[in-house]
Amino acid sequence: MTRRHTVTTGCVLAITALVLAAAPAVARPLSAGTAAAPAALKPPPGMLEALQRDLHLTREQAQARLLNETRLTPVAERLRSGLGTEFAGSWFTGDLGQTLVVATTDQDNLSQIAAAGARGEVVSRSLTQLDAIIDEVDAALSADDSGLVRYVDVKTNKVVILSDAPSTTEDVIQASDVDPVAVRVVSSVERPQPLSDLVGGEAYYIGSASRCSIGFSATKGTQNGFVSAGHCGKEGDTTTGFNQSPQGIFRGSSFPGSDYSWVAVTSDWTPKPVVKNGTGGTVNVAGSRDAIEGASVCRSGSTTGWHCGTIQQRNTSVTYPQGTITELVRTNVCAEPGDSGGSFISVDQAQGVTSGGSGNCTSGGVTYFQPVGEILTAYGLTLTASSGATPTPPPPTTTPGACTGYSRTVTGTLTSGQSGYQPGSRYYQSTARGLHSGCLDGPDGTDFDLYLQRWDGRSWATVATSDSPGPDEKITYTGTAGYYRYRVTAFSGSGAYSLAYNAP
Repeated sequence: MTRRHTVTTGCVLAITALVLAAAPAVARPLSAGTAAAPAALKPPPGMLEALQRDLHLTREQAQARLLNETRLTPVAERLRSGLGTEFAGSWFTGDLGQTLVVATTDQDNLSQIAAAGARGEVVSRSLTQLDAIIDEVDAALSADDSGLVRYVDVKTNKVVILSDAPSTTEDVIQASDVDPVAVRVVSSVERPQPLSDLVGGEAYYIGSASRCSIGFSATKGTQNGFVSAGHCGKEGDTTTGFNQSPQGIFRGSSFPGSDYSWVAVTSDWTPKPVVKNGTGGTVNVAGSRDAIEGASVCRSGSTTGWHCGTIQQRNTSVTYPQGTITELVRTNVCAEPGDSGGSFISVDQAQGVTSGGSGNCTSGGVTYFQPVGEILTAYGLTLTASSGATPTPPPPTTTPGACTGYSRTVTGTLTSGQSGYQPGSRYYQSTARGLHSGCLDGPDGTDFDLYLQRWDGRSWATVATSDSPGPDEKITYTGTAGYYRYRVTAFSGSGAYSLAYNAP
């Protein structure tokens, strides 16, 4: 297999519904009196909360960041295509991703870049040249144990080498045919490791002890399965699911060189176009369009759950103890052993599967993922995406005053962006397994949402969601005995609401 190749996936959906005509450079949160936002403007459940926690943003800032990225990503794609061989990379800058920077090797392109709404920079080397240089660097360092991480850094227009022995690495580069002006060696103690685990837990198991995480559901013809990391298992290895039931078999695996695998599952397992979001809910997978440097990205894994950060660099080479992996993507999202193979997603676009990294989710770290497009192409797979899957029927819509037949009713008032908890800012207890049902009647012309949460012993986990673009919502959920509460959120608009509900 050639090391360099361009992947264009067939399951790509541009999020055109999120592009705001004549949008300001910094997206502003909706306020009272603003027209209700279209449903497509809403980020996936759990993503705003994770971005707030991991990037230290307010909810409004996290929302603005996602809106900016969604608005500017199509601009970056058009400029990359239009500039051709003179394109030298693109990235987001600013705490809220409000500026798109596009680099070019030709000053004459600056007016075209500015007209598209981006900031242009003139550099010496094109992205194609940088890709060729990292190939040369990888070859030069093949026998060196110091420069374990190499990546194309479009912001500095160089190939960066992270080394725990910088002078040794510099000597190797000087003695090679690599242009030293195009390379920067940075002192680093980072020593990435694959993130597989030998501890039991949720997700899927290989053999009797090893555990990894599912990446994304995918199909090959009529055969269902999923993609994951290659170091999790070799071709022919069998897997069991999170419930220890027989699950599938590795039909393909590549490691090192690449780090991806394809697991075919039995008819007992149904592929779903979703990713766990760490709060008891899921995020829909709509496609697999690549996010650019600086974009927000979130990871789901069986050890540490749901964490977010940003894409640092693409086209990264990492040397693990088992060998070198090329064409990974470098992020500042944390991960730990057992998260290997898990999903990386940007809004609703699949990005890749977790390969390895350093650090942890207590002190922070760096994590690398294998782009999903290469996996799909390598095995001839089709990503299971919400656009092509049978959608789950939405909760029944309501009209004002239609919440009848419920045993209990509570009321409250919210301003735009606020949330309230019912009943009475507390919770209720269910002593038996049964059906929970709630009906929210919000003010006309607003967008109010309803969430049912259950206490899991440590925190409140969302177990059911109804977030249509209107004021009225309904939820039904069958759950076990325990403590529950409803969260009512004013996504846009303000006013009084009533919530009717039944509990077992």
